[in-house]
Amino acid sequence: MALTTFGAESTALEVVEGIDLGGTTAIVTGASSGIGVETARALASAGAAVTLAVRDRGAGERVARDIRSSTGNPNVRVAQLDLADPGSVRAFAAAWSGPLHLLVANAGIMHAPELRTAAGWEMQFAVNHLGHFALATALHPALAAAGGARIVSLSSSGHASSGIRFDDMFFERDAYDAGLAYGQSKTANVLFALEVTSRWADDGIAAAAVMPGGIWTNLQRYWDPAFLDDMKRRYPTKTAGQGAATSLFVATRATLGPGTPAYYEDCGPAEVVSRIVDGVHGVVPHALDQDVARRLWAVSVGLTSP
Repeated sequence: MALTTFGAESTALEVVEGIDLGGTTAIVTGASSGIGVETARALASAGAAVTLAVRDRGAGERVARDIRSSTGNPNVRVAQLDLADPGSVRAFAAAWSGPLHLLVANAGIMHAPELRTAAGWEMQFAVNHLGHFALATALHPALAAAGGARIVSLSSSGHASSGIRFDDMFFERDAYDAGLAYGQSKTANVLFALEVTSRWADDGIAAAAVMPGGIWTNLQRYWDPAFLDDMKRRYPTKTAGQGAATSLFVATRATLGPGTPAYYEDCGPAEVVSRIVDGVHGVVPHALDQDVARRLWAVSVGLTSP
């Protein structure tokens, strides 16, 4: 019997048990490693046609073969996508055909050294927010054609460290701070979901952001090893399958739409808090400000329009 309640220990496969996604199309960005793999696997296991949108096509093909084998679903394909390259984003969207029911904006980088795109954008904000923003807006016709499409935006408790730095978004004036840059990008992920649900409601499109939990993957490759070891000791750890569960909950079970929660953790809405609890739980008010969400949307359109 399929579970009807889910929590921190639930897995993505448990969340989709009993759900039929046959006839559903899904894109998972960053699906060649970490929780992206298990997100795609769970969607495929429920019958969705899944596109792994990845920068490393070879790695993506290996994952696709594994998912096809483990789920018996042949409709798992790979497409190249570099979220730091606006041309790559436009090409990916232009090649898409038909309606799109689920877009899981899973790819990201964390606490990277100071890196910039060809346009001069700070890399964490460029990949984590602007690339996904450009992808979603380019795919808007396909999402609208699906009737009831959902966008899952991967955020983090790290959002609490920074709001949107409108006066110096790319650290062109202030000294670069990897933690603040990451926090800003994760706040942007929540604000994006908030504004999608408001702006695209008449098109049947809704979104929510998710905090997957403490999962130790290639995402932490820029961390000092001693710091990473300390974090593993101090904070609860999830498997990749457990980390993907909240994404699947939002994609398939949560009630989404205007006025509903914009940020989920452990397969349920997060509590609004003044400060993150235990370094992991809760969402802070600056990530839920509708006025800031509208302003960020306008700025993002200006930056990403061809």
